[in-house]
Amino acid sequence: MSFGFRKLGVLFVAFVLLAGAYSYPGYEVKAQDAAGYYHTSGSRIVDSSGSPAVFNGLNWFGFETANYSPHGLWTRSMDDVLDQIKAEGYNLIRLPYCNQMFDSGSAANSIDYAKNPDLAGLKPVQIMDKLIEKAGKRGIRIFLDRHRPDSGGQSTLWYTAAYPETRWISDWVMLAQRYADNPTVIGADLHNEPHGTASWGSGNLATDWRLASERAGNAILAVNPNWLIIVEGVETNVQGNSSSYWWGGNLTGVRNNPVTLTVPDRVVYSPHDYGPGVASQPWFSAADFPNNLPKLWDDTWGYISKEQIAPILAGEFGGRSVDTLSVEGKWQHALVSYIGQNNLYWTYWSLNPNSGDTGGLLLDDWTSWNEPKQAMLDLIMKPVTFIPVGDPGEGPGTGDPQAAILYRAGETGTAVNSIRASLQLKNESGASIPLHELKIRYWYTRDGNTEQTVEFDYAVIGKEKLLTEIVPLTTPSAGADTYAEIGFTAGAGSLAALGTTGDIQFRIHNKDWSNYNQADDYSFQPAITSYAANDHITVYHKGKLIYGIEP
Repeated sequence: MSFGFRKLGVLFVAFVLLAGAYSYPGYEVKAQDAAGYYHTSGSRIVDSSGSPAVFNGLNWFGFETANYSPHGLWTRSMDDVLDQIKAEGYNLIRLPYCNQMFDSGSAANSIDYAKNPDLAGLKPVQIMDKLIEKAGKRGIRIFLDRHRPDSGGQSTLWYTAAYPETRWISDWVMLAQRYADNPTVIGADLHNEPHGTASWGSGNLATDWRLASERAGNAILAVNPNWLIIVEGVETNVQGNSSSYWWGGNLTGVRNNPVTLTVPDRVVYSPHDYGPGVASQPWFSAADFPNNLPKLWDDTWGYISKEQIAPILAGEFGGRSVDTLSVEGKWQHALVSYIGQNNLYWTYWSLNPNSGDTGGLLLDDWTSWNEPKQAMLDLIMKPVTFIPVGDPGEGPGTGDPQAAILYRAGETGTAVNSIRASLQLKNESGASIPLHELKIRYWYTRDGNTEQTVEFDYAVIGKEKLLTEIVPLTTPSAGADTYAEIGFTAGAGSLAALGTTGDIQFRIHNKDWSNYNQADDYSFQPAITSYAANDHITVYHKGKLIYGIEP
């Protein structure tokens, strides 16, 4: 986040970039819609099978500051924060960084290593690795945001004397290669909020942000053709248009001068938009405010999505006031409504409460969730399925089938004589999966030593096509000392691409029908009484975990 129409005293050292001074010419890039990655189709982001992506996004900053690590780790564990992000329904993180964090002298600091022992001794980029690994295991995707060249503050252009364009691009190439085989990372937000002398369509190699985006985007795609290339706007200096807007928010130049890359269907445009809590703007005092805002957004960046030019992802927006009476509250509600009505993508600024002008989704204790903000964002939150992605051997890779569990609690009480629930196994990939290759595990505590059994009350595919096994754990964990495994016979057929098995209604009970206490059962989710995702039930393909989190 940085603030348009403010004089921040950023020192800009101008120098001329020579044509071709830094480029990646001569690469033949083969675009493949690899499983687990995304591309664009008109105004939509779609997966490798062509299905529309569904994201609820937020920003978690800190790597771009002198801490060189996500903020809040001084009081919480990274796992705890990610669990909360997921529990609140967010499956996408915009992760800011600065190039200085990759310098040999930059060390992460302000981390409570008692709460984060696995981060001790790691370089900043290794901490980024950890966050990506942990997010992937929870089914949370990430795109990286080059927020600043150094940790001291935002730069006007994408380069400075200390961090020239060559460094900007080489660090992007390094990251693109580092995460090339990890579908947790889906894209690159090339530079945060170009402004001031930054231009669009001028043809000046030293200032034309559109041309710089093409140079960096093509260099990234030369080594990793699967990433989305996320391009913000400028402040002013648009060819044929003298209007000014927020830093990074002015995308009027796209109509006549779009970003064109060597790999098609990778560009996503990303405006930033703020309210008067950040800076005063003339449209906030217009006589027809807030009714004037939709046309302003249409003209400045919304047309890109409406005219099917490319997807729009509102990369930053936020504010402290979420009421319907203040100017900032009216602006914020109007923008949320606009995003929802136009089915746009978004990442809210921010998770962090220490964003001075906006506050965060976390309150100042870094633990409590800001319920009024969340109530506003609930208007655009979408149901999402958290499908874990991870390192080879630790979860699904790019070639693995993708499946998910939809769950509905049957017995919702804690003291019951049978554990009863309904499941649907959903194929999230574009290819059919033989059902006999899949197994489902429901994790629970057995409460005694009585013999147990699994029975099916109903199954769309036929109860005779289902197999069951009760398996005690050698090493019990929190919420589970046993799992019930559901498998499929060789004659069960295949799970169609993007299809489901339909209802599978089952019950687990003791042979003597003595009671279970479901309160401490890992897979039990009493609040889910109509079908929804439950990642505490796991799915395996040929013995390999492809969905859910084991206890």
